Amino acid sequence: MYSVGIVGTGSYVPEDVLTNADLEKMVDTNDEWITTRTGIKERHIAKEGVPLSELCYQAAIRALADAQVSPEELDLVMVMTVSADYAFPATACIVADRLGAKRAAAFDLEAGCSGFLYGAATGSQFIATGMYRTVLIIGAETLSKLVNWEDRSTCILFGDGAGAAVLQRVDEGYGFLSFELGADGGGGELLIVPGGGSAHPATAETVANKLHTIHMAGSEVYKFAVRVMGETAVKALAKAGLAKENVDLLVPHQANIRIIDASVKRLGISPDKVIVNVDRYGNMSAASIPVALDEAVRAGRIHYGDIVLMVAFGAGLTWGGSVLKWARKGLQG
Repeated sequence: MYSVGIVGTGSYVPEDVLTNADLEKMVDTNDEWITTRTGIKERHIAKEGVPLSELCYQAAIRALADAQVSPEELDLVMVMTVSADYAFPATACIVADRLGAKRAAAFDLEAGCSGFLYGAATGSQFIATGMYRTVLIIGAETLSKLVNWEDRSTCILFGDGAGAAVLQRVDEGYGFLSFELGADGGGGELLIVPGGGSAHPATAETVANKLHTIHMAGSEVYKFAVRVMGETAVKALAKAGLAKENVDLLVPHQANIRIIDASVKRLGISPDKVIVNVDRYGNMSAASIPVALDEAVRAGRIHYGDIVLMVAFGAGLTWGGSVLKWARKGLQG
């Protein structure tokens, strides 16, 4: 089995910004209420008519350039999302075609906000076994297109964006050291878009009842998240044979500042070792971790040999954690 790591990252968020002040004009809410409960100050929103594949493409070309990899070298393109361009074909196929990845396989993977870590675990196995050499994974969302803008409990939370990473073989002992993945379908209805699938196909009634928008039992999801984030991080570290003292950087899913703070407190990790950007982007679901990771690398916060811990929870309900020893030498361009 080959060691597999991240050799390049890239990210992209739409230019349009929706602030808490903007939301005050749309629903019964205010900046203080949103900030106190979530830590979010603004989020980026894709323009009408801009599909998910556009965000994926922009993040992908940045990651490929950073890794100094051409599209023709890609063996596999994966997109992790819950807001794909279409029910089918897979958004990954659209992105691969636009990139010019002529010989790459392509598919989408859905695991909610845990998607990027599920994708990293899946993509790395193709390389570890020797089947492929270069895999592009993209976590991306346009959740603004799934939000009920009349529901103040959910419309304040979500933003759009995409983050990508190129996976290749790395030196033995570096790269991904462990993965911890899990799911509890019994909590699936706590965070769901009920309409549009085979359970509730699109009808005039499903549209009128806003079944094609995000429905969330906020307090239940919060309790689940606080518990599972800490548990998953501990298990991922144990699998890697490491302790919290070994962690150089924690990259948590950016859903809510209170959830992040609770997880950090439980782990006993110094706050200065934690990446937080939820204030600027809101919850970008599967894009959350890869965007934060790319920003951390470009800011010089990750160095060769650093131990990076990533952890997430999401719809499903799902959770995921991963520990990697950073294998990339030098700063990104």
